[in-house]
Amino acid sequence: MRLDWVTRISLDNLRPLLSLFSAALAIDLGTVNTRVYARDRGIVVNEPSAVALDNRTGEVQAVGKEAKEMLGRTPGNLRVVKPINDGVIADFKVTEKMLKYFIQKAHQRRTLVHPRIIISIPSEITQVEKRAVTDAAYRAKAAEVHLVEQAMMAAIGAGLPVTEPGGNMVVDIGGGTTDVAVISLSGIVYSRSLRVAGNHMDEAITNYLKRKYNLLIGERTAEQIKVEIGSAYTLDKPLTMEIKGRSLIEGRPKAITVDDSEIREALSESVSTIVSAIRMALERTPPELSADISDCGIVLAGGGALLKNLDKRIREETGLPVCIADDPLCCVVLGTARILIDFKFLRRILIE
Repeated sequence: MRLDWVTRISLDNLRPLLSLFSAALAIDLGTVNTRVYARDRGIVVNEPSAVALDNRTGEVQAVGKEAKEMLGRTPGNLRVVKPINDGVIADFKVTEKMLKYFIQKAHQRRTLVHPRIIISIPSEITQVEKRAVTDAAYRAKAAEVHLVEQAMMAAIGAGLPVTEPGGNMVVDIGGGTTDVAVISLSGIVYSRSLRVAGNHMDEAITNYLKRKYNLLIGERTAEQIKVEIGSAYTLDKPLTMEIKGRSLIEGRPKAITVDDSEIREALSESVSTIVSAIRMALERTPPELSADISDCGIVLAGGGALLKNLDKRIREETGLPVCIADDPLCCVVLGTARILIDFKFLRRILIE
């Protein structure tokens, strides 16, 4: 049927309005960073999961990068909250405010947008924790909310052939959780979620320096040490780093120099726990899929995959080929984004 020019003008005027309500977002709600992918526009938000609040009024003063910059430096009337702890919501109200801010930012501050949202979550969180994620998204003005497993999204984002009848093993090491999964035929054959990941490593470094050198350091410094000289296996070239903190004995600023072997010792327990989880997954994988994994190997995703020589350590322990995904930091959100337009596949992998 032909449309007359009046009808065409009406439809053209309606399209911008309709697009507000049909907007779709993929969200990787991470302990350390939250990433948002907007359909047709790519990753539009990639910021720390942090919110700065006014203690007196409870009002939000900053979100994301600006809030993280305040960490450890706030005056008495401000506090920085990390509302996601170990992959789950620790502060419901703050998470709601943070999600609302990121959703509006993804849509250029347009307040009328009520998007369909797909959120990736760890595999072993409880029904109560799942409900908290869903409720927070709805209260942040989402029109629809769907939950999917992080491990599956990491595998899709890494480009693994998850729909084929073959075994794919992915290890997603985030800030709060490490998800180990074996995937075949669009389903998870085995999965395990550990609350040992990047933040746990930072704490291990903080405790090591406190115990050995009586030096107190902040979260940002611990993370910087992990990134710059942290490793899971002996490095080809030794590294050292000057660390500044506060002496627990003298109570004044103090600087020390540590090398990579000391930080590797501090991280040894965390790394061993992750390696043990991988070995357990291999032991519980059906024989046919084990054969596939022995050929294709293990894929590492998440920020923790960038820990120096972690792939070499896992290769040494398992005897299997290990590779790091092309974009490990964004694997989960890219995987979630790929199912934004594939409703049929989405229905097959939905958690709820």
